[in-house]
Amino acid sequence: MLVDVYSKEGQVVGQIELRDDIFSIEPHEHSMHLAVVAYLANQRQGTHKTKVRSEVRGGGKKPWRQKGRGTARAGSIRSPLWVHGGTIHGPKPRDYTMKLNKKLKILARKSALSLRLQEGNFLVVEDFQMEKPKTKEFFQVMKNLNLNGEKTLVLLPQNNQTLYLSARNIDKLTVMEAVKVSTYHILAHKKLLVFKSAIEQLQSTFPN
Repeated sequence: MLVDVYSKEGQVVGQIELRDDIFSIEPHEHSMHLAVVAYLANQRQGTHKTKVRSEVRGGGKKPWRQKGRGTARAGSIRSPLWVHGGTIHGPKPRDYTMKLNKKLKILARKSALSLRLQEGNFLVVEDFQMEKPKTKEFFQVMKNLNLNGEKTLVLLPQNNQTLYLSARNIDKLTVMEAVKVSTYHILAHKKLLVFKSAIEQLQSTFPN
């Protein structure tokens, strides 16, 4: 499949061939759903914790005698019924990790890329560099490509600190390396802007 390559001025300057087995498949909705759910679950630390009555400090002494006061009996000031007492059935540390089969993860990423291309939300831009971090210049590039104001993911062939610093203050814009992109990142952004040399890097993450 051939797609247009744009310059940073927004002009079509050529074409690049994309692998049909990655960018021209029928999107598999369920695999994308599972991949997104697994990604979000794996971001959770699972360190939430509350103390039960045996862990709350204090409460070793019986507050008052069992009988004769005309009030309810009590054995500890750290009872869950008391203010500052322990918690009943509170959250405990747990592992939220979800594991997906390798073929399913590959199918999900292929589906997400194919979906964005079919929607017309996949753009390839010629590689460009910036001498120093300049948000205004990067913003102008986005404007030239009609991506201004759209939630956009920019994929680079490798880590580029200058481009990252230029883009980080632009609203709705995320910059990352192509080899690190996940199904979640693709679907969380409406538009994909991929550097021409990053196409090869992106395609290399899939088996032939």
